Amino acid sequence: MNFGEVITAMVTPFDNEGDLNLETTEKLVKHLISTGSDAILLAGTTGESPTLSDEEKLKLFEFAVKKFNKKTKIIAGTGSNDTKHSIDLSKEAEKIGVDGLLLVVPYYNKPSQYGLYKHFEKIASEVKIPIILYNVPSRTSCNLSSKVCIELSKIDNIVAVKEASSDFKQIAEIINGTKEEFFVYSGNDGDTLPMLSLGAYGVISVASHLVGKEIKEMINLYKSGKFKEAANVNNWLLDFFYGIFITTNPVPIKEALNLCGFDVGNPRLPLVNMTNEEKDNFKKILLKYNLIK
Repeated sequence: MNFGEVITAMVTPFDNEGDLNLETTEKLVKHLISTGSDAILLAGTTGESPTLSDEEKLKLFEFAVKKFNKKTKIIAGTGSNDTKHSIDLSKEAEKIGVDGLLLVVPYYNKPSQYGLYKHFEKIASEVKIPIILYNVPSRTSCNLSSKVCIELSKIDNIVAVKEASSDFKQIAEIINGTKEEFFVYSGNDGDTLPMLSLGAYGVISVASHLVGKEIKEMINLYKSGKFKEAANVNNWLLDFFYGIFITTNPVPIKEALNLCGFDVGNPRLPLVNMTNEEKDNFKKILLKYNLIK
């Protein structure tokens, strides 16, 4: 399964009561499809997966599959730090008809590298659809080593990894040690261009909510050998790439979407809205990119 070069890790829109807002979800997915996203990831980190119930996740997956079947690929975030729970949720998502799964490295309980291998191996054995591994040590306090990632890549339905470690030695080892059809995605927008230079395939992006066309252009320029032009696009986007992490993701990107006319609502507690000072600084960044007036 090729999920494309630009996958958007989508926010989860909430209404004024803090419940799922499926009307805005539909509007946002349409916008993402029209601005360069090849696939949509639901209930990932940016989608506030820790505060979504399984019922809400499955409702979101089902809605997206029904509304956008054949128009884009839908990837479901079904990973957790409980292997059995991940299996149960993954099976339900597969029944709904999602195109693939994103499985985060287990957090908090800090398993060994062998434990990580067995965790992902077990989940992969229980479903048939493609799986993307997600390594984000800054959030999980647990790094998936290049050696274990390479071993996991030999399992037929483990087809890609979202690498957000910013460890370029590890990333290069994964790219060098896996088969050509195993895709390595940048998990940080600011890492995308340097990761492409190592042989990565694309990005699972937060910034693509609002600059998806530009990210797609950068990737296309790089892959067509126009390295300087690609670097120019990347360098121009850097303030946005890092500005959307001025505080904890997805707080800034939700603020940006709200300011740009997408009523995605507030983050759920324990996340809170940006401070006034953060908002003022963030608006300057949005103005630079003509996203607001």
